[in-house]
Amino acid sequence: MYAQLVKTEGLKAAEDMTPQERAFQERIDRNEKIEPKEWMPDGYRKTLIRQMGQHAHSEIVGQLPEGNWITRAPTLERKAILLAKVQDEAGHGLYLYSAAETLGVSRDELLEKLHNGSMKYSSIFNYPTLTWADIGAVGWLVDGAAIMNQVPLQRTSYGPYSRAMIRICKEESFHQRQGYDIMMKMAAGTPEQKAMAQDALNRFWYPSLMMFGPSDKDSVHSTQSMAWRIKMNTNDELRQKFVDQTVPQAKYLGLTVPDDKLVWNEEKGGHDFSEPDWNEFFAVIAGNGPCNAERLGARVKAWEDGAWFRDGLMAHAEKSAARQGALAAE
Repeated sequence: MYAQLVKTEGLKAAEDMTPQERAFQERIDRNEKIEPKEWMPDGYRKTLIRQMGQHAHSEIVGQLPEGNWITRAPTLERKAILLAKVQDEAGHGLYLYSAAETLGVSRDELLEKLHNGSMKYSSIFNYPTLTWADIGAVGWLVDGAAIMNQVPLQRTSYGPYSRAMIRICKEESFHQRQGYDIMMKMAAGTPEQKAMAQDALNRFWYPSLMMFGPSDKDSVHSTQSMAWRIKMNTNDELRQKFVDQTVPQAKYLGLTVPDDKLVWNEEKGGHDFSEPDWNEFFAVIAGNGPCNAERLGARVKAWEDGAWFRDGLMAHAEKSAARQGALAAE
């Protein structure tokens, strides 16, 4: 794979690498896992920190669009399910922050980058959840796209990231089923409920397609990430797979995907579909989405409100360490 990318994408050839770089790439090509204390190129480490940090931030910020529906869910059962789902997302963020810390970056550093805007999170979480059907669409479409992105990451080259993804993907599969179940109930309900489900699909379809990142021709990091097996598939490959999987699900629900150009292409064995509005995507990433300020503001406020607790923990830890030191000196 790497040799092909050298030819087509202009990556560094083996003869231009240092012996360490060459040995590292050979391990990658043999599908060996790279572990935290082993040598790795600085670029590999930085790419992992960027990707894992953004992934962790997305899990944490991703609680916000659904969290405000916990008290408004239509039944006690739905409240309990949604509460468990939001709790799962918090756990996913913690797994990923912990995995990123094995690369020598602290959780506080990652959160500072999130709060000052120098590290991003998934653009999808900057869209509002206006109705209960939106919670179904988030589970079905957003978690469905997340699964499409994350299942290949179970085979990523960095060991801690790969292992974290195993549990995350299992839990995300339940989240996707929960969302689809909501959409099934809505689509089979009253005409007003079905219209609400269709409206949610209309609003979340293209933002879900954007979750895979820009088209391959505009993607800055994909080529090297694939050479290092940090990423396993291109953005466009995953987007195509998502469309092909999701369109039959929408038909089963009796809902219409909001794309006049959507058609099955027998020759390629997949659907032809309209590209998202990439100008909108880059505007949202730049901080100009419908809920950017609200989402980031909520995270910064939570951090500031928790300062007293972190300070207390540190004071307790320092006191305990001093006590242990005194005992050891006796």
